[in-house]
Amino acid sequence: MNSYEEKLNMLQSGDIEILTISKGDFLSFREVLVNREDFKHFSGKATQGGEIIYTYLRVARS
Repeated sequence: MNSYEEKLNMLQSGDIEILTISKGDFLSFREVLVNREDFKHFSGKATQGGEIIYTYLRVARS
């Protein structure tokens, strides 16, 4: 299992509350994220510096 998958699993389980992804890592991270069944449970907010902060939603977004 790659580190992105592990971090997403930790976010889903509540082991971590947020996951911060750098601008340079976004495309490779996104590849892993969109292939998950629970993709719509993850919410990402971009910061002014280009980092994206992800949280896990118990109810999937529409």
